[in-house]
Amino acid sequence: MTRRTKIYEGKAKILFEGPDPGTIITYFKDDATAFNAEKKGTLNGKGVINNHISEYVMTALSNIGVENHFIERTSMREQLVKAVEIIPVEVIVRNIAAGSICKRLGIAEGTPLREPLVEYCYKSDEFGDPVISEEHALNFGWATGEELDEMMHNALRVNDFMSGLFHAIGIKLVDFKLEFGRLYEGEECRVILADEISPDGCRLWDLKTGEKLDKDRFRRDLGGEMEAYQEVARRLGILPEADVTKIAEHRKKDS
Repeated sequence: MTRRTKIYEGKAKILFEGPDPGTIITYFKDDATAFNAEKKGTLNGKGVINNHISEYVMTALSNIGVENHFIERTSMREQLVKAVEIIPVEVIVRNIAAGSICKRLGIAEGTPLREPLVEYCYKSDEFGDPVISEEHALNFGWATGEELDEMMHNALRVNDFMSGLFHAIGIKLVDFKLEFGRLYEGEECRVILADEISPDGCRLWDLKTGEKLDKDRFRRDLGGEMEAYQEVARRLGILPEADVTKIAEHRKKDS
């Protein structure tokens, strides 16, 4: 990693300059954080699994016409993506009440929602990614009305697709977070899906038992985080023979 130019390092990923103009290499770390990085830890092999799951989902979304920044996976921990200007408005889609919405509104966890609920959050670690309205985004210039419409439209398409994808392998898609970016090509600018889709940014519950198969295991000190992530990958047909020890070995190889 030292041979390349680092652009940015976040809580879960490192971005490097890509081999061609307009490209970036994303390196998936094993670092785990929660509550805006107030809680920190390391889950050996998490980066490898998240890289593979995100590759799988982003490729599938491309196949149904949801444009995103993914180009190809280049190693166990890295993928090549299109460089975009991230819009500082995160989109959360909820199918079942869980997490922060339960605390904010006093709703019991596990309450099914009548229809998918879309929320916007201002992307800011400093201020704790607060929930905002569409009017906030417009007034402060974080996104245009057309961009928000495109983000909402694609978020609901992603929800429809992923709900079916996970239901087919015995998993409930409770909620998930998406990020979008502006892709500049000449004088044209398009809003496309960016970042990653993995158990780090989704709530996934076993359809029969309700067992949590996502980052809530880390947030709530439930243990078995890597086993849960692996189970998601196994059901998707990704790395079926891998175990935590084998995956962790790639950390040194890719460093």
